[in-house]
Amino acid sequence: MTGRTERLREESLAAEPAISAERALLITEFYRENDGRWSTPVMRAKSFYHLCEKKTIYIGEGELVVGERGPAPKLVSTYPELTCHSLEDLRILDSREKTWYRVDDACMKIYRESVVPYWEGRSLREKIFAALPEEWHEAYRHGIFTEFMEQRAPGHTVLDDKIYKKGLLDFKKDIAQAIDALDFAADPDAWARREQLVAMDISCDAVILFAERHAKLAESMAAATSDLARKQELLKIAANCRWVPAHAPTDYWEALQSYWFCHLAVITELNGWDAFSPGHLDQHLHPFYRQGVESGTLSEASARELMECFFVKFNNHPSPPKVGVTAAESGTYTDFANINLGGLLPDGSDGSNEVSHLILDVIDEMHLLQPSSNVQLSRKSPDAFLKHTLKVVRNGYGFPSIFNADAVVEEQLRQGKSLVDARAGGCSGCVEVGAFGKEAYILTGYFNLVKMLELALHDGVDPMTGTQLGPQTGRAESFESFEALFEAFRTQLAHFIDIKIRGNRLIEMIYACTMPAPFLSVLTDDCISRGVDYNAGGARYNNSFIQGVGIGSITDALSAIKEQVFERKAVPLAELVEELDADFAGQEPLRQRLWNKTRKYGNDDDYADDLMRLVFDSFFDVVDGRPNTKNGVYRIEMLPTTCHVYFGSVVGATPDGRRRGTPLSEGISPVQGADRNGPTAVIRSAGKMDHIRSGGTLLNLKFSPTLLFGANGLDGVAALVRSYFRMDGHHVQFNVVDVETLKRAQADPSEHRDLIVRVAGYSDYFCDLSVELQNEIIARTEHASF
Repeated sequence: MTGRTERLREESLAAEPAISAERALLITEFYRENDGRWSTPVMRAKSFYHLCEKKTIYIGEGELVVGERGPAPKLVSTYPELTCHSLEDLRILDSREKTWYRVDDACMKIYRESVVPYWEGRSLREKIFAALPEEWHEAYRHGIFTEFMEQRAPGHTVLDDKIYKKGLLDFKKDIAQAIDALDFAADPDAWARREQLVAMDISCDAVILFAERHAKLAESMAAATSDLARKQELLKIAANCRWVPAHAPTDYWEALQSYWFCHLAVITELNGWDAFSPGHLDQHLHPFYRQGVESGTLSEASARELMECFFVKFNNHPSPPKVGVTAAESGTYTDFANINLGGLLPDGSDGSNEVSHLILDVIDEMHLLQPSSNVQLSRKSPDAFLKHTLKVVRNGYGFPSIFNADAVVEEQLRQGKSLVDARAGGCSGCVEVGAFGKEAYILTGYFNLVKMLELALHDGVDPMTGTQLGPQTGRAESFESFEALFEAFRTQLAHFIDIKIRGNRLIEMIYACTMPAPFLSVLTDDCISRGVDYNAGGARYNNSFIQGVGIGSITDALSAIKEQVFERKAVPLAELVEELDADFAGQEPLRQRLWNKTRKYGNDDDYADDLMRLVFDSFFDVVDGRPNTKNGVYRIEMLPTTCHVYFGSVVGATPDGRRRGTPLSEGISPVQGADRNGPTAVIRSAGKMDHIRSGGTLLNLKFSPTLLFGANGLDGVAALVRSYFRMDGHHVQFNVVDVETLKRAQADPSEHRDLIVRVAGYSDYFCDLSVELQNEIIARTEHASF
């Protein structure tokens, strides 16, 4: 790092996350004065223009890339039109022991006197909850599934290369042509399309104005400084802001600034939790980098410094805080913006380049939680690219994660995307696949697979509460075969997936009608040509996803039942269920037998792994291809973020020997401590899943740091990754840290504040995690050999 970027990094790390009421107040004032005055899309666009016109702008000392979501770094905006924080929510956020958001008296006063009185009963979250049926609420309350869209806008939106080729003035021309082409005589939706297109046009003007305001501020700062070097920088910043994003960028610096303004615009328009991501940033920047280097206007060092400044901007943005129960439980500041490196070019050739390696160096040097980063590794990716990635990984940050670019393309082809669009796509958020710049891919929430087995064992009754939640599929003593029990599991699964999807479709319609996103629509292919909003099906592709949680736990539970109950007849099923309900009280020998003497997923044992595939296939069959309301369909993914901890808390003891309330397995990883034959056995088990039929799977491995020392260690991990990807594995990521270090950090957080670990699809400071999540990471198997 340069002295500049080292100082900017330290300032970013030191800044305290706090709630800013500015956006909430501005949006409240606008709606109070104008609600009902225009059509919904135009209303949304004009409120966005109001924000861009009125919100405080900020240029920090020494910054080269400018713009913040809030009035200053780490000041976090809120979105009361989507989900309005109560005064109690704000008090919880301010008082949390970890990952708190400071809330001052002025913010509380604005919320108490203005924001809450106006939005109470009007927020989208309240409208959604009022519309959903009781069967949905009951399943939601009992931990059957979660719902992402009840308190955030669509996430996992990724940009392609269009803003590097066109400016917003060019998009305004496209919008004007689309309006001129409307046929009001033959198209009954022509007026609705016109209103949407007018809203897109207004949103472009809003972002151009926002950039122009930064240009004027930079010029005034330049006029006030006596530092000649900084004066020149500020004048260049002003020129950049006056040119982009109104026009296509002409150099590397402008390209970074243009993306950043678009990023800020998307996450200002709506709450982009799971943020907005730049996609293949190395590929997009490479032409500008080569042009600058060859013309002598850019050096490798200056390009690196600009990238470091760019990274600081992401780290300045903690995720917008949640509300309700989630306000107390949500345990990360990470906003899930994710940069893809490498991958494939549209012609199928290797996509890695000089900028890919430059960004890997910046990731290593900056050691920041945000932005997240991943490497898209294909068969055509050079080994040097993989080795460089692993040199960063072995430093123990938990990033970058590594994806199988060839599988990512195959997954998208199965979903009906064109080959070029599939190659230009990749992964965002945690592990989710999409066609960058062309797809609205919406994650709708996590689904508790293990709870389905628990209900099947209890005739549809939730043993944690005594509530009859699911259909009556038979008492434990009635199952005369493993197949009969598994059929009961399938029935419970289908029942609750139906409830989930019915709720999802209703939520989709509410979003389409009440919460359009005009600026995001400008940046997403086909929304302009169709005159349809991103949230209403305007994108070229419109997939919705449900994320299955606990595949390792349910596999091991089924393995224990099949082997110990139906084959060995070591314990009757009804008796086993009684012991589960008692959390194995007084039955430790039985629990140990279930834990240690049955075959487990993650050990390359077909007996267990075939059961994993059986569960995966059942989940796939009841979800994949179900229609959403946007001319798209539902897909499955296998990841939990941290929901395996929450889902574990609402599940009693399970037949694999797990105790009541403890975390479930995460991602497609084996149960914590159940993989006993080394990492090669783990990938062979995970490789038996049909990843191509998913929209993303997440595999975590934990390695002893000594395993990656030296060239031999890197060669071994590189071979492991290549082997897994030859099996069509989708993704793998590594924690490179020993158990004793984690235990010391848990006992003495003050001495380990900078310890970063891989949690699920993201990295976080270990000391900021809940004790339950810390213990779960400690319990993961630490591999010391291949």
